[in-house]
Amino acid sequence: MALHFTSEQRLDDDVLEREFTLGEIPGILWTPASTSAPAPLILLGHPPLGLHKMYPRLVARARHAAADGFAAATIELPGSGDRPRWAAAEQARADLRRAMEAGEPVSDEIIDALILPLVDKAVPEWQTALDALLSLPEIGGPVGYSGGVISIGVRLAVVEPRIVAAGFFAGSFVPRAMFEEARQVTIPLHVLLQWDDDGNDRQAALDLFDAFGSKEKSLHANMGGHTGVPQFAGDAAAQFFTRHLN
Repeated sequence: MALHFTSEQRLDDDVLEREFTLGEIPGILWTPASTSAPAPLILLGHPPLGLHKMYPRLVARARHAAADGFAAATIELPGSGDRPRWAAAEQARADLRRAMEAGEPVSDEIIDALILPLVDKAVPEWQTALDALLSLPEIGGPVGYSGGVISIGVRLAVVEPRIVAAGFFAGSFVPRAMFEEARQVTIPLHVLLQWDDDGNDRQAALDLFDAFGSKEKSLHANMGGHTGVPQFAGDAAAQFFTRHLN
């Protein structure tokens, strides 16, 4: 599947931002102003809220990556943003909202319906995007994965050998089936957990971290809610990728 650039602009720190399409999938690629060799690549995961809504956070992460000499890229998730509506996903999100507004526990059935089909659809698209991005002369390896729906990252870490390190945000629901996949993850991991994240099952996040099969894995827990990640936590994640992608 061919990657087609649809727009480009230079950001004020001279990072080149290019929007692209990959079939029906929109995405964005950021590359540093100058590198002496093809740049390593960080794939920027994000929740299924749409690229336009997530753009301020994504571009901040991409600029941070570019300052360290890395290219960064992201794609729109299935059923999100301007992509075609996905009825099953919208129903699962509605069921989740209803349970949370009622103060009820979020059932395994809701979590499975919300996450597992998304993982099944999104991971092959990320791999297709990776094929296209690594064919560009300005991008080389190695490749890291950062953030996003943690179950997508887990699946990618298992099935995609070109990803050599991952930074996960333990802030999304995790189906029980993903714990078995987590045991197959062997790459270095940097996992961020917000201790007071009301929408996240803290114990499940801790259990998932325990399940990871990686010999090198670190858990960084900070006080505060979902969006209260401290600046130094982001700096620590950047240092993790510098160690493993350079």
